Formats: sequence, structure tokens, C-alpha cells
Amino acid sequence: MKQSSNPTYDMAIVGGGIIGLATAMTWLETRPGHRVTVVETESQVGKHQSGHNSGVIHSGIYYRPGSEKALLCREGKTKLEAFCNEHGIRWEKCGKVVVATNPDEVDSLERIIERAQLNGVEFRRITTDELRQLEPSVLGVDAIQVPETGIVDYRTVCDVFRCRIEELGGVVRLGCQVQRLETEDSGVRLVGMDHSHSKQEFNLQARSAIVCAGLHSDTLVRQAERSASRSNASSADAVPEKVRIIPFRGEYYELRPERRGLCRNLIYPVPDPAFPFLGVHFTRMVDGNVECGPNAVLALAREGYRWRDIDVRYLQRTLGYSGFRRLVQKHWRKGLGEMNRSLRKSAFVSALQKLIPELRASDLIPARAGVRAQAVRANGELVDDFLFRSTPHVTHVLNAPSPAATASLAIARRVIEQHQNQNPNA
Repeated sequence: MKQSSNPTYDMAIVGGGIIGLATAMTWLETRPGHRVTVVETESQVGKHQSGHNSGVIHSGIYYRPGSEKALLCREGKTKLEAFCNEHGIRWEKCGKVVVATNPDEVDSLERIIERAQLNGVEFRRITTDELRQLEPSVLGVDAIQVPETGIVDYRTVCDVFRCRIEELGGVVRLGCQVQRLETEDSGVRLVGMDHSHSKQEFNLQARSAIVCAGLHSDTLVRQAERSASRSNASSADAVPEKVRIIPFRGEYYELRPERRGLCRNLIYPVPDPAFPFLGVHFTRMVDGNVECGPNAVLALAREGYRWRDIDVRYLQRTLGYSGFRRLVQKHWRKGLGEMNRSLRKSAFVSALQKLIPELRASDLIPARAGVRAQAVRANGELVDDFLFRSTPHVTHVLNAPSPAATASLAIARRVIEQHQNQNPNA
């Protein structure tokens, strides 16, 4: 194993999204005086998934009872709301409706009701008349109301997390891309490129690291595994599950200001239980805007926010991954439908009209897109839960899609707990 001088930091967090920031803040709050740094590639925090989501504070109604998603969403929701209240962040508990638009969806709605009961989520089944009172533009054959669902601006949450980290003595390093993690006797060395200073190489030493790298999480976990192997380090969890991050782009439209009355709060369809995406829906944002979407199509680059954003080398690796090919074999019909909605506005509108029949294409204007980091196993299964893995001195958040923003403070507690279990001297 390599020898090193005393580490500069007690903890290094790789990734300045909402989970990395929440983890750094939680570490500092529970370990006063520790030297902590957050290392983020971009020039601002929360630039990718954290700043491109729908802004929903999820209730936890959809997730498999007992799963990490179910448990951490419920815990995280409570913590996030308390944090927002304490720090003056605007949020609303506006509620949502989940609507079965035809009789074939009622059985799936019943399964959601069962999960709501097991997960301890407040809800009520409503009649079609009650549905029209809550959302006059919506038509459905059955529905539930989930009054505890909320909305918030997660970019603001990220900014406040960053301020809190710095208040507690932590350092947030922007424009620094971690390229490899090297295991050493005294901890871990982070080596990469500092783009904020004319692309100078940097290396940081820390006793421990927690990697919350989103779209790049699989690359860093494989690199850390190789480093641990070279060091002949042993750990029961040293070899992480073989998964690959596949980026899915979610595209949105928004309602023209004069048509925002079509949606009062949040309107969701009954999701397909075989697919970990919730389907196109209507979301009122805290600023009053109403977003419609998203779909889910393969992004052609890790940060592929547009069809023309193409990374040929990365795309070749994705298409060559056995897990992706098996995923396509299982879900090609669903995938073609999502692509159709991406390329043809009329198809996107048709999907939205299942919920609000009076919607017209002229009511919609193009809005932003987001890219979801989705872990896919080698057998083609989409990882439908949060996934954490540890190598010596390092713990990785390997899969953290929605409701990760809602659950961020609970994920922080959970990942710190796992890190301590694997690295007792951290």
C-alpha cells in the first residue's frame, strides 16, 4: 500500500449535488471541528439532477414497502420540511391527485393504495365529483388525493446547504473534476483537474471519502475498486455490484401563463408498475409555473440535455453494455413510445390529454430537460431502489434517482452510517 503524509481533510465528498451537499452538512453538524471538503466538477452546486427535477417533495406513496426508497423518503420528507422552515426556504404542502383515466388502471391504483397504507402515507380515495372539485380540468374513473405532497425549489435548497457547510467550516471546491481515487494507508487521495485554474492538476488527501457523483458514479466506483485491488485491500463489500449508469433524458413542456388554470396543484397518472418512471404529469412549481412531463429517452451523453448532445465514445460503451441491450429487449415498445413523444409534440400532447382532455398543443411551450442517472444491472433490470456500496475508505452512492432530492437528508444519514460501519476509524 502507498504511504502518505497526514491527510488534509477528515472527509472529502465527491459531488456537489443535493445528496453530496446534504452529506457534507450532516457530517459537519454531527462532527464539529472535522475538516470537510466538497469537490464539484461544475462552477455551481446542484447544476444537474438536483437543479433539473420537478421540485416535488414526495410523500413516499409509490415505493415498495421496506425498501430504501420508501423508508428514506418518509424520513427525508420530514427532515427537509423542518430544514426549510428553519432556514426560511419557501415550500408548500399543496397535495396531489393520482388519477386512473380508464378502468384498466384501477387495479394498479389499488396497488398504490396498498403501498400507501403500508408506508404510512396520508391519502384519501375520492369520487369523480371530488376530483373535479380539486382539479376541474381533469377527467378520470377513479382517483386518490395525497394531501401531504409538497413543492419546493431544490436549487434554493442546494444553495442553502452550501451556505450551511461553509458556516460550519467546510470548504466547497467548484470546477474540480475528480478523475481517480487512490487508496492509501492513511485514507484516500483524490486526483483530478481543476478547471477553475487553467486546468491544473490537483490532488487532495482525506481520511475518508463519500462519492455522490450521480451520472459519473459507476465510473468512480469501478476506479476505486481497481485501486483497492491494487493495494491488496480486503473488504466484504470491496467488489460492488456490477451495474452501469444509463442516462435518461426527461423533457418538459410548460403551460402558457394564461392556461395555468388547467392545473391547480399536482396531477399524476397511475404509473406503470414495471417501469420506474411515473409517466407524464402536471406539476405546479413554487413560482406559479406549471410543468408538463417528463418523458424518458436515452440521453446520448452523460449530460445529454438535447438530442444533439452526443458523446460518441460514451454512446458506444452504452450500446455495447449487455445490460442495456437486455433492457431494450424487455422494454423496446415502451422505449419507442417515449421516443415518439420526444420527437412529436402531438404524441406528447396526447399523453397529457389522458389527464386533461381540453389541453391543446398551443397551450404548451418547450421547457427545460433533465437527465436522470439510472443504474442498470447486467441482466437488463433497472435498479429500482437506492444503492450504496463501500470500498476501503470510500462509500459510494451508486443509484439515487427520484425521490432522492426529497430523501437527501435521510440518505445523508444512511450513507454516513454505512460508511462508519465499513470504516470504523472514520
